[in-house]
Amino acid sequence: MGFFDFLTEEIAIDLGTANTLIIHNEKVVVDSPSIVAMNQTTKKIIAVGQEANQMQGKTHENIKTIRPLKDGVIADFNASEQMISMFIKNIPSLKKRFFTPSLRMVICIPSGITEVEMRAVRESAERVNGKEVYLIHEPMAAAIGIGVDIMQPKGNMIIDIGGGTTEIAVIALSGIVCDKSVKIAGDVFTNDIIYYMRTQHNLYIGERTAERVKIAIGSATEELENPPDDMSVQGRDLLTGKPKEIMISYREIHKALDKSIIRIEDSVMETLSQTPPELAADIYNTGVYLAGGGSMLRGLDKRLSQKTELPIFIAEDPLRAVVRGTGSVLKNIERYKSVLIK
Repeated sequence: MGFFDFLTEEIAIDLGTANTLIIHNEKVVVDSPSIVAMNQTTKKIIAVGQEANQMQGKTHENIKTIRPLKDGVIADFNASEQMISMFIKNIPSLKKRFFTPSLRMVICIPSGITEVEMRAVRESAERVNGKEVYLIHEPMAAAIGIGVDIMQPKGNMIIDIGGGTTEIAVIALSGIVCDKSVKIAGDVFTNDIIYYMRTQHNLYIGERTAERVKIAIGSATEELENPPDDMSVQGRDLLTGKPKEIMISYREIHKALDKSIIRIEDSVMETLSQTPPELAADIYNTGVYLAGGGSMLRGLDKRLSQKTELPIFIAEDPLRAVVRGTGSVLKNIERYKSVLIK
């Protein structure tokens, strides 16, 4: 601890494909869609987060909306850096500061990330004044956020279904014993719905509409205890070119998402088959934890439970489990030294 410590601020970032969350002073201060709107002529960012999200699919040729992260990793370096920088500048308590403080950051990364992709995340952080940058694998952060004691010699299985990737990991003794990262998650579900509407109803819908459908009536099984009401969806008729509206039910969305969910199930089974027997015995007793926005899909826990024959628990605030875990690590960096990648 030095004299200049008051110039350093600590933040924890969950840099997600769909949403970016930032914790500062143990509070979630940013929770915004990971999207930027850019002026094509000046190359300047005109909006980030919620504001840019509302422009999605409604822009003219001069404005382009970009999602800088794809499949959990940085796809557009420049846009992601500007987005992180703007999010940090919008943190209420840092806005009042006369000069930009240097930052100690803990950032979440997918477990299947390559060295090059890791470097991209680190460089982005350093460019926005990150003096000390630590990285932590997403399933590890999710486990800490759910409240699992990762230091114990005991196996725990975490499934984190985000926007770009589904991370499946078996954790014991503060390490990942076996893991699988599949690029099937929320974004793929959204595209499945767009494709289904096009092929089954000749209706062309945008990403934002598909996202709304997924949240309102998305389902992983055909039999739900309290099913949602049918929903009206508007889009463009591919045959006549006119705007039109149709009613769809959750059963149709289940059909649309079925193939992708089967692939997630297969990955879970594959990870279980690679788990050492002692840890498999632990998982049989403790069950499997679900985190991430994708775990809120109706009936997904039941379906995975039938497939694996294990009890499945959803984290109490699945969307924030990862960032909460990252925040806990930030608070006790010394204790969690072994799980951080410096």
